[in-house]
Parts: sequence; structure tokens; C-alpha cells
Amino acid sequence: MSSILIIVFGPLLASIIAGLVNKSAPSVFAKAITTGALFLSCALSWPIFIGFLTGTQEATVVPVLQWVQSGSMSFDWALRVDALTAVMLVVINSVSALVHLYSWGYMEEDPDQPRFFAYLSLFTFAMLMLVTADNLVQMFFGWEGVGLASYLLIGFWFKKPSANAAAIKAFVVNRVGDLGFMLGIFGTFLVFGTVSIPEILEMAPSMSGSTIGAFGYRFYTMDILAILLFIGAMGKSAQLGLHTWLPDAMEGPTPVSALIHAATMVTAGVFMVCRLSPMFETAPTALAIVTFIGAATCLFAATVGTTQWDIKRVIAYSTCSQLGYMFFAAGVGAYGVAMFHLFTHAFFKALLFLGAGSVIHAMHHEQDMRYYGALRKHIPITFWAMLAGTLAITGVGVLGVFGFAGFYSKDAILEAAFARGTDMGMFAFWAGAFAALLTSFYSWRLMFLTFWGKPRWAESEHIQHAVHHGHDDPEHGNPPVQEDSGDDVAHAVPSPEHADGTAGYHPHESPWSMLIPLVVLTIGAIFAGYVFKYPFVDGSADAVNGAFWGDSIFFNENLIHALHAVPLWVKLTATIVMILGFIIAWFAYIKDTSIPGKAAEQLGPVYKFLFNKWYFDELYNVLFVKPAFWLGRLFWHVIDVGVIKRFGPDGAAWVVMQGSGAARRLQSGYLYSYALIMLLGLVAAVTWVLL
Repeated sequence: MSSILIIVFGPLLASIIAGLVNKSAPSVFAKAITTGALFLSCALSWPIFIGFLTGTQEATVVPVLQWVQSGSMSFDWALRVDALTAVMLVVINSVSALVHLYSWGYMEEDPDQPRFFAYLSLFTFAMLMLVTADNLVQMFFGWEGVGLASYLLIGFWFKKPSANAAAIKAFVVNRVGDLGFMLGIFGTFLVFGTVSIPEILEMAPSMSGSTIGAFGYRFYTMDILAILLFIGAMGKSAQLGLHTWLPDAMEGPTPVSALIHAATMVTAGVFMVCRLSPMFETAPTALAIVTFIGAATCLFAATVGTTQWDIKRVIAYSTCSQLGYMFFAAGVGAYGVAMFHLFTHAFFKALLFLGAGSVIHAMHHEQDMRYYGALRKHIPITFWAMLAGTLAITGVGVLGVFGFAGFYSKDAILEAAFARGTDMGMFAFWAGAFAALLTSFYSWRLMFLTFWGKPRWAESEHIQHAVHHGHDDPEHGNPPVQEDSGDDVAHAVPSPEHADGTAGYHPHESPWSMLIPLVVLTIGAIFAGYVFKYPFVDGSADAVNGAFWGDSIFFNENLIHALHAVPLWVKLTATIVMILGFIIAWFAYIKDTSIPGKAAEQLGPVYKFLFNKWYFDELYNVLFVKPAFWLGRLFWHVIDVGVIKRFGPDGAAWVVMQGSGAARRLQSGYLYSYALIMLLGLVAAVTWVLL
């Protein structure tokens, strides 16, 4: 299994070389070495995955080095390779390799390309370290590495204040979740005496029903540990309450959005819950919380996505919603189904983000969909790719014949929630069904606003700038032009005002370095669900080769049997709501475009509530941000300046200065002054002796 060492450490080595060389060599050097390393890792990952599918690959642990030996705590740095790891290796390396290639075209004119590609590869290494972890400390190492790399990538355009603010927000919000993860790891070591994941999962069933005392009460031990670990997952996977960083992460370049939202950072929480699924199975209260938070997130994000105008933010809230599906699938015990949706989601969500980047590229960095329209004839490859992604995320398919990727995974999640038979499972089913309707609506809304209708480009300041200047504005931290050389300038020549809404601007298709990843991801969005349904959902590739998941997750066979036996109306629910969402979007944005404005006006406060993202940012600003700044100013002015500095460094310096001034006045140079001082000293000494 030496290939796993190359898979994991190849991106790290490429990142270090690209970062050290930086601008001392042509940017193509950093791009070539990082992209080459990722495609090599991708090529080596697929045989491992296929080996587990066919039953020819066995789970193994590859030691790297001896790491920590401190008292009773002992663990090594080792890479665990099983079916769960194999799935993540394929997802991470495939999407990351395509994002690297896509970035060749998208970041073509950026002067800091070596730094960007070094960050991308560092991000990928951190995620690979997380998914191959054999112990919780190693997982936490990758967990924090992903957080660091995301901070660097989101704030890549550091001259933009909004990018800096988004990077800091992502970093701080994730630290809140990471505190829970850390406490979970500490508690797990306290209870089990080890951080080895296999040992913990082996001992977990024996701890079921045990209690632990805290604050004068008794709590179920496994529930407390699982809830703390899940708080970490909530931060990393942007679940309701710790989700606010995710939409703001759109301030980074579009390839970063695809990498973070499709295959890496946001899926870390889902992976962690599935990796520790035998532990979560001993904590019914924790699983109920996972189910509720997942379903609530799914519904919340879908409602917000219906009102946003920024094309990347719509897809960002879509990611948040789809992660909710994954979590409530895990919450009802369908861990294989949760991983199946993670797998299919990686393809169609990366496709949608990179497709949005191609649209933004064609529209001279305009991201507001109100200024799009009629683009399908101008950028046909991007259009067909995004259409495939939309068909996949909405779950289009012919029942029992063929469906796009999301058709299989989303249906399986809803059926598993219904089959669970619990009150929380039914809540998740209905929340997921309504979210599926909203998903269909906002996905087709995006497509209709972008590719159909009449051109609305003339109203865009970005397009006006392109028409009259023919180049981008590097001032104020705006990202540089990302078009293939000379093409945009040729199209964006000054021209008289056009009455057709185009302002004389002519969008053009992206370069092939951007289109090839779209084509590859389109194949995944079409076929990933159909090809891999049985191994992921049923746990076996076929009757001969047996189980696919093995011991990598907790596999509930009874739930899977119940999933297949749900009533027909349950199986048809996702398809029905998908059709309803499409019809509503078609009426509102194709048939009668006055409907959205009238609906927004009539709904009034409800629309405003959804458009402002349920006012979570404003609420947190009042509850946490402003008090934190007030407390910071208090400590600064009163404690630091008023007390510590006054009676510390400043006070000591004042005493020395005053003493030095007095001593300086005594050094007059006159003999009688010195004689007087000597006499006074003698009198003082004699007085002290007599008394």
C-alpha cells in the first residue's frame, strides 16, 4: 500500500515546492507540479476504490512514524485505508484535480497563481490527512489543517475587505465548533483511555447505558461524547447555528468555492459521524439531535436559497441544504445512504459551482442573476453542463429505469427517514420533502434567470465597464481579468447603446482548461447514482463479492430492508415535489415574469425574513459580536491601559524617571552639598542605632 503514501503526501510535497519557488520561476511551474500531483493522487485512488467495490481490496493500516508517547497516551501516525476512506479518496482527489485544472483558465491573469495553487494543494493534503486518520488526534490535525487552508483560500484576494472579513468569520465560527470537537476528544480519552479509532469503536457498545456525573447530575456518557463531537461537525459542515460562515466564503475565487463546498471541508463533519457511527449508535439522544439539526438545516437553507440573487450564494445555500440531508440520513442510522449522497453531491455540486464560475467569467465577473438572461446560445457547453447539474440536484429520473445522480441518493435518504418509523424520522422525511420542492424551485429559477428570457446585461455595471473600457479594474482589490488572452478585449469594444439589452457585449465560452472539468463532472452528475447505488445503499456490489462497507461504518441491514419496502407514495414523493418546483419556477420566470415581484410584495415580511437569511447574522451581531467588541475595548482601555500598563511597565518607568530626576538634582557639583548629604546620612545612621 505504498500508493497511499503517494496519494496523501504528494499534494503536500507539491504545495511546499510551489510555495517556496513562488514567483522565482514562471507560474506554469507551480501550476504544473501541483496539478500533476493531484492527478497522480486521483489516478492512484480509483484502483483502491474499485478494489473495495469488487471485493479484492482489504482494509489496512499503513504506519508512517511513531508520534506520541506520553504516560498512558500512546499513538502513531498511521494511514487507515478501508471502504469509507476509499470513497473519500476518490471524491477529494477527483474534484481537487479537476479544480486545479479549471484554475489554469480561471486564474490565468492573476499575478499570485503560485500562491493560489500552493494553497489548493495544502487544502487537499489536510483533507486527505483527515480521512485517512487512524486516531482522533490525527483526525483533529487534518481538521485544523483544513480550517487553516480554508482561511487562506477564502481570503486569497486579501486586498478586498469583504474577503478578509469572510476569511476571519469562517475561521472564528469553525473554532467554536472545534471547541466542542476538542472536548469530545478529551472526553473520549477520559472514558476509553485511548484515542485509537478502532479501539474506541470496539469498546463503544460496552459503554451503552453508562452514565457520568457533572454539575450535580448524571448524564449518559455516550450521548455527551457524541453530542460534543457532533458540535465539531456542525461547525465544519455548516449546520444550523454554525452555518453563517458558509455563504460569506463565496468571497474567495470560484474554484475555492467548488473545492470547499463539494468535496472537502464541508463534508468532513459527515465523514466524521459516519466514521464514528458505531459510537453514535450507542447514543440515541445524540442521533435524535443529529436528525433534527440536519432536517432543520435542510429546510432553513432551502428557504433562503429561493430569495438570493447572487448565483454563487444560491449554490452555497444549496450546499448547506444538501449537507442537512446527509446528516439526517446519518441520524436515522442510514450511514451508507448518507455517504452515497456525499458521493453524488460532490460531482453535481462541483459541476454547478464551476459552471457558475464559467458564467461569471463570460459575464465579466457579474454575479447578480438579475443581469443575466439568454446565455444558453452564447455559452452552450456551460449551459448543458449546468443543466446536467440541475437535473442531478433536483433528482430527475424515470422511476425504475434511469435517473440522474441526485435521483437515487436523495430518494434513498427520504425513504430511509420514513422507514425509520420514529417521530424524528417522520419530521426529517417531511422537512426533506418540502426542501426538495424548494430545491427544484431555486435550481430552475437559477437556470431560467441565467440562460432563458431576454438579455438584461445593459443594466450591469460590470458589463458597462467591459463595454467602455475593455479591461478589468484592479483597484480596490477587485479580482483581475480571468479570460483567455485578448478574447474579452476584442469583444468589449465601445459600441452604441443596443436596444436588445446586451449593451453591445458578447459573452464567450470559457477556455478548454475550464470546460474539460465541466465535461468530466457532467458524466459523474449523470451516471454516479445509477452506477453506484447498490454498493452504497445495499452495502454490496453483487451477491458474489459480498459487503462493500465491511467494518468501516455501522450498517443497519434491517433499515435497508425497510427502506426498500416503503409505500409507493413515499417513493414517488421526491419526484412529485421536484415536478411541482419546476412548474412553479417556469410559471414565475418564463410564463409570467411579474409573478416574483408580486409575490415578494404580497409576502412582505416573510420575503424580507428569508432574504435576510432569517436574520442570523444580525442576531449574532447583537448577541456575540458587539458584546465581544465591548468587552475587548473594556479590557483594552480599563484593564490593559488603566491598570496593567499604569501599575506595570508605565508605572515602573515613571518611578525610575522620578528617581532619576531627584538624583540628577542632587548631583550639583558643589562640595558643601555633598558634605551636607554625608552629614545627614551620618545623623540618620546614629539615630537608627540609638533607637
